[in-house]
Amino acid sequence: MGDSETDRTPRAEGRQADAREPRRQEGAGGGFLMGRVYGVPVYVAPSWFLVAALITWFFGNQLDRVLPELGGGRYLVSLFFAVAFYASVLVHELAHTVAAIRFDLPVRRIQLQFFGGVSEIEKESQTPGREFVLAGVGPLLSLVLAGVFYLGMLLVDSDTVPGVLLAGLMISNLIVAVFNLLPGLPLDGGRMLRAVVWKLSGSPMTGTVAAAWTGRVLAVAVLIGFPLATHLGSPERESFTGLETLTDALLAAILAAIIWTGAGNSLRMARLRERLPGLNARALTRRAVPVTGETPLSEALRRANDAGARALVVVDGQGAPVSVVREAGIAGVPQHRRPWVPVSTLAQDLTEGMRVPAGLTGEGLLDHLRATPATEYLVVEETGEIYGVLSTSDVERAFIDAMARPAAFPARPPAADS
Repeated sequence: MGDSETDRTPRAEGRQADAREPRRQEGAGGGFLMGRVYGVPVYVAPSWFLVAALITWFFGNQLDRVLPELGGGRYLVSLFFAVAFYASVLVHELAHTVAAIRFDLPVRRIQLQFFGGVSEIEKESQTPGREFVLAGVGPLLSLVLAGVFYLGMLLVDSDTVPGVLLAGLMISNLIVAVFNLLPGLPLDGGRMLRAVVWKLSGSPMTGTVAAAWTGRVLAVAVLIGFPLATHLGSPERESFTGLETLTDALLAAILAAIIWTGAGNSLRMARLRERLPGLNARALTRRAVPVTGETPLSEALRRANDAGARALVVVDGQGAPVSVVREAGIAGVPQHRRPWVPVSTLAQDLTEGMRVPAGLTGEGLLDHLRATPATEYLVVEETGEIYGVLSTSDVERAFIDAMARPAAFPARPPAADS
């Protein structure tokens, strides 16, 4: 089903993913790149091929009852249905993507995967109104598609291949829309509920907590209720086989696990965002001493110890920084060799992204570090003056400490919708 992302847990038939996790290299683990829409890459995950095969098999068996004259050709028709269904999911995700672009929210990628798709949106909506719209456009497009396929059904014979395909696509899009409108994270309906509670309470965290716990209740309801509803809702329930019952239970367990995990991830990421302002580049920076590249490591470390510094920056003849000495490189040099090892051999050349403004905090700091992965960064003042060196390990420790501390959630005035 379809959905947009600021949390990254897949939700059934599509989802909105969350964007506070460390940035992955584009395409890493994303599957096969199928193209770009509005500049956003569209990937098909390997799990899609498994689901497409299952849809082809199940739908083909159903076709054999309705159109037995197709013979083995029914599986070719079923494969077309599987592709058309996921094309509908893609339309659902594109609705989220277009809305995100309209709200100036960057979209990392769209991925079609097991049980649907996901639009990975990298920033949170600024207002509850935008959050509601961003989440709601996906199910709305699925409802529109269901209506279009229904109108198509009226124009063709229901006992033909086009009639059966249109009926299947109408029902599947209706299921996608209804399922995603269920009011629990990580589903679109959960994000809409979050927006409503956010608007009423003035706190996005309150909205997330309410929608996440609703999602967990929904997961339990799916686990218990789906197999029961399928069994009791079938006029042929007396003829159900053990395999069919097991299949229903397995499907319910998978859906429940996806919803439960997604709700938990949404709650975890929301709590993380509450703590992000505590990450401060200036506070985490190690004091550094400047040295020339030919300075022996032992001498550089002596100067650092005398100055109470914990990092080394290599500068040129004019005192401009050119590289940062790696902590791991220093640790790898035995004590007896340090007088003969120049610091330049242990340094990483500075790129533009490795210069971090001292005033960066919270998400801005994390976004900067994600954009240019490195082990150490040069922290500079607005004037360009060297402030010190920021180690990724220090940021990670501060990040973990922030997550371990109890959070205080101050009341916020209601955000105005734009």
